[in-house]
Amino acid sequence: MIPTYKFKKLVLPNPDFSSEKHNPFPNHYVHIVGVEEEVTILRSLQKPRKITFKGSDGKSYIQMLKPKDDLRKDFRLMEFNDIVNQLLSRESESRQRRLCIRLYSVSPLNEECGLIEWVPNLVGLRLVLHGLYKQKGSVMSTKEIKEASCTTRDPLAKKREIFTKVFLPKHPPVLGEWFKRTFPDAQSWFFARTAYIRTTAVMSMVGYILGLGDRHGENILLDSVCGDAVHVDFNCLFNKGETFEWPERVPFRLTQNMVAAMGPLGVEGLFRKSCACTLRVLRTNANTLMSIVTPFVYDPLVSWPRIVSSSIHNTAEKTNDQALDHVKNIQLRLQGIIVKSRDRSLSIPLSVEGQTNSLIKEAMSIDNLCQMYIGWGPYL
Repeated sequence: MIPTYKFKKLVLPNPDFSSEKHNPFPNHYVHIVGVEEEVTILRSLQKPRKITFKGSDGKSYIQMLKPKDDLRKDFRLMEFNDIVNQLLSRESESRQRRLCIRLYSVSPLNEECGLIEWVPNLVGLRLVLHGLYKQKGSVMSTKEIKEASCTTRDPLAKKREIFTKVFLPKHPPVLGEWFKRTFPDAQSWFFARTAYIRTTAVMSMVGYILGLGDRHGENILLDSVCGDAVHVDFNCLFNKGETFEWPERVPFRLTQNMVAAMGPLGVEGLFRKSCACTLRVLRTNANTLMSIVTPFVYDPLVSWPRIVSSSIHNTAEKTNDQALDHVKNIQLRLQGIIVKSRDRSLSIPLSVEGQTNSLIKEAMSIDNLCQMYIGWGPYL
């Protein structure tokens, strides 16, 4: 005999729009009710202002007002990074490793200024290293650095010799000491170093895919509470760094200090595994990422040099071939092909592990680092 069950019908009450509790236009979002009178002007070139907004919830929100800078590209990249975080959270391996990118809000106001969320407890990588070198008495002055630096015309052998015999001995790895001083407790130190390795690995792979450059000491910050690496200033996209007077030659920043801070294993172990895991997720979701990147070609926010038709009948702008080439290069990288723009050569498609290994070698190569612009700090 088949048992029978009786289910009670669920009746949902109709919404009572006449009730005083119903609010069709909720006002639970925090809005600005005032601005603090104190404004701090920072020392950087563009003189950004640190301002504090008073929220309707009674809290204070610190923002950086950045003038003479188009933040729309930063805003778009933050959206891209948010999607990458969602993709990483869906995969079991990357979710288990807690791989993610540190995000912050960017609000462009117009073409020349905007607001950036002020993330507390961040210190610049260059500031940390210079402070430690001063305590050790091994810091080089700006004049000494300029006098010892090579020119772009100098041969590779001379650049390598000066880099290895002048700059590296004067700047031994010290970033690991900052982690020990900032996180004196063994458990907090271990968690901070692990967070630093993971966030560095994820941003290295994402930055490589997008051709993100200009990763000098001021554009990489460290969280003094949890150890995360936070990247800022995403204006140098799509391998724009290769067009500089001193072309950028490394896929991402992985200098001696950054490697030494990862512990005795260096790039082996957690960093390599995190890089490979991130790259695997990016390659698996290549179609999704390309659907986000491709509109950059037609986006007027991206400063591609446009080719204008000289025809009398057609004066409309043509899509720049250079922009299409860069987007094509991103697609090739997501297929595991190493693109070398300097000699326009392509490698055979590599596995995730093979591509990861090749990128780490390129980033740590002395021959590449010694040819970087000295202001980038390849010796730090």
